[in-house]
Amino acid sequence: MKKIALLLIAVLALNIFAGCTVSNKLSSDAPVTLNMWHVYGSQTKSPLNDAIDEFNKTFGKENGIIVNIVSVTSSSAIDKALLASANNEPGADELPDLFTAYPRVAEIVGKENLLAWDEYFSKDELSEFSDDFISEGYFDSKLLMLPIAKSSEAFYVNKTLFDRFCEQTGAGYSSLSSYDGIFKTAELYYDTTGSDFMQFNDHYHYFLLGMKAAGEELITDGTINCESEAFEALWDSLARCAIHGGICLDDGYAATRWKTAEIISNIGSTADILYQPDVVIYADNTSEPIQSVSLPYPAFGNSPLHTVYRGGGLFAIKSEDERKNNAAYVFAKWITQKENNLDFVSQTGYLPVKKDAFDTLFEGKYHVESENCRQLYETIEIMKENYTFVPVPLFEGASDVQHNFETNIKFVLKSARNRYSEGVSDGQNEKQIMDELVSSALDEFRVLCAS
Repeated sequence: MKKIALLLIAVLALNIFAGCTVSNKLSSDAPVTLNMWHVYGSQTKSPLNDAIDEFNKTFGKENGIIVNIVSVTSSSAIDKALLASANNEPGADELPDLFTAYPRVAEIVGKENLLAWDEYFSKDELSEFSDDFISEGYFDSKLLMLPIAKSSEAFYVNKTLFDRFCEQTGAGYSSLSSYDGIFKTAELYYDTTGSDFMQFNDHYHYFLLGMKAAGEELITDGTINCESEAFEALWDSLARCAIHGGICLDDGYAATRWKTAEIISNIGSTADILYQPDVVIYADNTSEPIQSVSLPYPAFGNSPLHTVYRGGGLFAIKSEDERKNNAAYVFAKWITQKENNLDFVSQTGYLPVKKDAFDTLFEGKYHVESENCRQLYETIEIMKENYTFVPVPLFEGASDVQHNFETNIKFVLKSARNRYSEGVSDGQNEKQIMDELVSSALDEFRVLCAS
């Protein structure tokens, strides 16, 4: 983490406080403490924690602001904790002053309870942010979610073990540029090793982007558009591979299975780079160092290239103590300033949120220290030049729809996979049983989506 030179603090203070009123009364003699929950890393390995430590020791200390990290956890855990706190459930913690989350939490906490950032940031300050990134944070014309980092999706491969597999079978990286090639490779890997090749962290995004590539939308009037021919074609490709074997359908994140080589590739957030291991541990307790590589999001045949941009943002609970509101603004402005934002996001596979920082990163004017992150940003740059970035749809009940989608697809495909294995073992015709299961699993999935 680059240290902010003390001689810049006074200049930065003048810039930041230009948007504050005389009622701020922030002072190092009477510090304001802001409790925070966030999702960037873990308690022991978090670049955002490092950034906040720097803020507390320098700019925050000078201006009487302390950001106290109370919890570093997953977005789903924050959703549950916020719901419990908002409902005053027994044993629930108090709502934090600051938290990072997806837009869906605005309904959980109550929009009326959230700080409107546009009442503190000037129009000129807000114009510095990426238009796409900041537009997601508006609710009823109020900016309730401020972007501090965004991510995309990529295809990660355990290069060490995949290279070994290629030598054994003649497979190659060229097959990993499209889903057709990936699914064929996954089936070959399963037939060769008896293990799954890959995992989707979000099947929802596969269908979202596949439908977009076909010129259709996955979500229609807040429901899954699973009756279209485009959806059925996407289902057919995915389901055949999943039922045959090659795609992990278990719960949990892919990075955990990388550590034990249960899988050797996954489709996931660019922020997953923070969790990619450099050593695998096998069932016999032996270990092996590995190299990994990130590849652009796979193509859907010859259709236009798409990938998602995703990630939540920073929320603040509106306080009756105006000093807290202004302290939240000061911290939010500090963490989104170019140098501070780049120091934070470049260690995590995220994207900076301001236009000048974005340009600095991809014009090669900023040095990314981690070799894995440097290679990932080269991949992101390829996508930046050739792909259309698609936001994940936001609508009432979006969180439940996506959660149910993931639960249902894993349930029906795991069941079909088990029946396929049993049928093949009993000597049934492989093609016939596969065709039947792909169709019946889709019917079952449609019923679950409609319920």
